[in-house]
Amino acid sequence: MPMQAHEIEALLRETFPDAEIQVGGSDGVHMSALVVDESFRGMNRVQQQRAVYAALKGKMDGPDGELHALALTTRVPD
Repeated sequence: MPMQAHEIEALLRETFPDAEIQVGGSDGVHMSALVVDESFRGMNRVQQQRAVYAALKGKMDGPDGELHALALTTRVPD
């Protein structure tokens, strides 16, 4: 079953409660997310993205994952 933007945001909010989070996309399968969080400071881009994928708790795992594609942008606050 496809995931809705609010479901993705809720999962991310559990791990990144103080983050700026914007989730877009309307088909529930191919989505985008922007996550801006202080916890990313000192991490490289790959580490930041791994942290976000971990927060999704396996929803993107394998061909049967609920979320097929997530265009992800991560950064630390200015």
